[in-house]
Amino acid sequence: MTHDVFNQAPPLTGHDVSADPALVEGVKREEADWALGELRTLGTLAGSAKAQEWGRLANEFPPVLRTHDRYGNRIDEVEFHPAWHELMAVAVGHGLHATPWASPRPGSHVARAAKFYVWSQVEAGHGCPISMTYASVAALRHTRALTAEWEPLLTSRNYDFGLRPAASKRGVLAGMAMTEKQGGSDVRANTTVARPLGDGNFAITGHKWFNSAPMCDVFLVLAQAPGGLSCFLLPRVLPDGSRNAMRIMRLKEKLGNRSNASAEVEYDGALAFLVGEEGRGVRTIIEMVNMTRLDCVIGSASGMRYGVTQAVHHATHRTAFGRALAEQPLMRNVLADLVLESEAATAVMVRLAGATDKAIRGETGEGALRRTALAAAKYWVCKRAPVHAAEALECFGGNGYVEESQMPRLFRESPLNGIWEGSGNVAALDLMRALQREPEAIDVFLAETALAGGADRRLDDAVDRLRKTLASAGESDARRLAEEMTLVLQGSLLVRHAPAAVADAFCASRLSGEWGRAFGTLPRGLDLDTIVDRARYA
Repeated sequence: MTHDVFNQAPPLTGHDVSADPALVEGVKREEADWALGELRTLGTLAGSAKAQEWGRLANEFPPVLRTHDRYGNRIDEVEFHPAWHELMAVAVGHGLHATPWASPRPGSHVARAAKFYVWSQVEAGHGCPISMTYASVAALRHTRALTAEWEPLLTSRNYDFGLRPAASKRGVLAGMAMTEKQGGSDVRANTTVARPLGDGNFAITGHKWFNSAPMCDVFLVLAQAPGGLSCFLLPRVLPDGSRNAMRIMRLKEKLGNRSNASAEVEYDGALAFLVGEEGRGVRTIIEMVNMTRLDCVIGSASGMRYGVTQAVHHATHRTAFGRALAEQPLMRNVLADLVLESEAATAVMVRLAGATDKAIRGETGEGALRRTALAAAKYWVCKRAPVHAAEALECFGGNGYVEESQMPRLFRESPLNGIWEGSGNVAALDLMRALQREPEAIDVFLAETALAGGADRRLDDAVDRLRKTLASAGESDARRLAEEMTLVLQGSLLVRHAPAAVADAFCASRLSGEWGRAFGTLPRGLDLDTIVDRARYA
């Protein structure tokens, strides 16, 4: 009898992860309702016990670097658990990497964002090479010949792992290497050198402190050419089957993102091909960075959704002091608050994916909105993810602190997107620069928020405060500006599109100040039950 198990929540499996009201509503708004069938298929797989076990195993058995074979030959291979390859095969097979570029149609980038959001709830680490492959196509399009050669392989739905010449593979994946020891975000301080070979190609020599996903087939690399800092395409394997002169020195031991390999690498005359104009490397690779920044927002929103659905599920099935946790007023307040944060993140994520989709199709206003709102949301949504994960974990009590719950994995993963592709200060300062270079973008942003004008006085007041901040903000105010802009945009989206209970609670807490400094401090009089139900699966 001492080992009878009771009052423990059953595993949350056998559900459709895409059955997320905020996600589905947003996908329909942003012209991607044609993808709902495939999204449900992926969501059902994501909710299966099989897929969740893949996620656990990929983190339980992280990648291992094999620098040499048994005979002493340098091989620089990264070995992964089979579960990693299962995750990757699903992601590539469902087009999470680069399909929108190969099959453009209205809403294609939104559909891809929704699938990335759903599948990342199984396991976040493998999203790194998926995200960079997606983003690499945007940068490669600066050079027509490279696009013609590489884009068909980058957009292929075939996951073909292993180091072989690209021409012999059914599909390839891309990574990125910008950061160096001495520079960090200041890439203009890079010392890696690109020497012209006389045939239009270059030999790269130097080091990179972080090479994301070194097992990929090809990389976008920044290096100093005679004409200045430039962007290059560097393959792992040359057409003749020999290894390019790229050496993996070690894999980084990270706080989270353990399933994915991140490495320190050195180049010793590695063959590379110029992407874009010589001396315009930052401008070229920023196309990739903007796409991966979108994925940072998606990834953070995905983690929030995973955390709150797990917390609501646990609180629904766990009793204390004679009734379910979810029925107790203070816990219900915490859960509802977590749902609000998640719904707001999802709403702005889908809107940014829609703006990306429309900007790629040539809509200039959407491009201007994306330039400001993406930088602001990258800052704020990614900042909110760690505190959200911590509170969701706490809903489990001691169970949440135990690895078997998978909540520690979520918590360790949660700070990453705030650091990747520019930490908080970098994102906030990029927002300031975008507004200074393109003052008309302020009008575009305010016009977007004005679509909800007059619907809620608290939102209107927040927009007025934002106008004053925009008029006076200096560099030291950049974080505050990013926060205000994101909250106002989220409020506008929720007032226009979310259920009244959600919009009311968001405006009461985030915009009018009727809120404490921790989750679970929503004011009285809100419809908390309706809000919490948004995080339950049927």
